[in-house]
Amino acid sequence: MIKVADLILNANEFFISQQYDKALFLYSQASSFEPTNIEFQIYALFCDIASEDEQKAQSLFEHFSIHKELDFEAAITQIQETINAFDGDNDLMIKLLHDISTQNLESLDAIDYVDFLELVESRESFRVAYEDIMFSTKVAIKSKEDLVSFIDQLIEHDFDTTAYSYLDGFNEVFSFDKDLIALYEKLESKQFENH
Repeated sequence: MIKVADLILNANEFFISQQYDKALFLYSQASSFEPTNIEFQIYALFCDIASEDEQKAQSLFEHFSIHKELDFEAAITQIQETINAFDGDNDLMIKLLHDISTQNLESLDAIDYVDFLELVESRESFRVAYEDIMFSTKVAIKSKEDLVSFIDQLIEHDFDTTAYSYLDGFNEVFSFDKDLIALYEKLESKQFENH
């Protein structure tokens, strides 16, 4: 028997690796099993958007995948508004994507990564800056580049458990990404050296 969760996982992997036709096929299959599941329909729309603008499609996918874990209904509403804005109104789309990120920061009691880097600079130490916030505030990541940079710094400063948490948390969004795989390998080799 086909498991819908497996279909979606495989479809997401195809989407991330820019194989949109294969992703769309699997999203459509999942929708045939659960025709009222709006999440699957949204993923299929991302594939359609990718045919016109891959970067926007990947950005929408990334935002939706992260924000649906925080507030599913709000993420659905925001992404629908953003997709509607995709039909020509780029300014509105950029504003909506920014609003999604801002709302995430406010709802999580989080510090933006850029602000965290300023904190690192003022403390003159990543370790000291991170220890200052680690129990009260999360670092909000808005791009893959920031994520890779942040996790790499966590590993370099021996926050290995936290690094694993961030990697696992973003695994669904960036599964099979070569940069994240390299970070997993860096962590594993570090663990091996310490034993």
